[in-house]
Amino acid sequence: MLTLHYHPFSSYCQKVLVALYERDVPFERNIVDLGDPEQKAALERLWPMGKFPVLRDEARGMTIPESSLIVEYLDRAHGEAPPLLPRDPDEALQAHLWDRFFDHYVETPLQKAVVDHFRPEDARDPHGVEEAKALLRRSWDLLEKALSDGRPWAAGENFTLADCGAGPALFYANIVEPFAARPGIETYYARLLERPSFARAVDEARPYRAFFPLAWPESYA
Repeated sequence: MLTLHYHPFSSYCQKVLVALYERDVPFERNIVDLGDPEQKAALERLWPMGKFPVLRDEARGMTIPESSLIVEYLDRAHGEAPPLLPRDPDEALQAHLWDRFFDHYVETPLQKAVVDHFRPEDARDPHGVEEAKALLRRSWDLLEKALSDGRPWAAGENFTLADCGAGPALFYANIVEPFAARPGIETYYARLLERPSFARAVDEARPYRAFFPLAWPESYA
């Protein structure tokens, strides 16, 4: 049996949840409160860096950290469903490229802007937050251009690893720096919201929305 150590409100954890739901893989849940010293210590025994998500596969004796690695592992260990990392090398490269894009150029600046709100007033970094928002705007422009070819998903015709992470990243980053007036992204994001796997992850995170330090747009009701 697989056990996912995670938190439903984490965008990186949602990336793995989307993959698990896409492939209909059974798993047990262990929701981790990093503010609880015992739970944090238990997570660090699995993965010394103390970050979630972490997947434990008891049958194989494997512990897999990091969201992208977990999604790839599901392809190898549970190969009954269509792969989330394409078998064709060129298509796989595109999936990896866009997965890295969402992690480095959407998630990273998003996290920078959000975490700043939890800092004491005298320790905040308004210049760094503005830089993060500027990077998000550049990311929106690049993504909009890429989607202008009419592709349904980030890496092409098929739902892949890249889309597993795109939904959660866009969900939160759109609050920090909206991507409004970019029809390609808006259409793509609407398609993601209609995907049952991502819609389920969004619903499961609703009880934790009070944790987010920014105001929720009315459209997120």
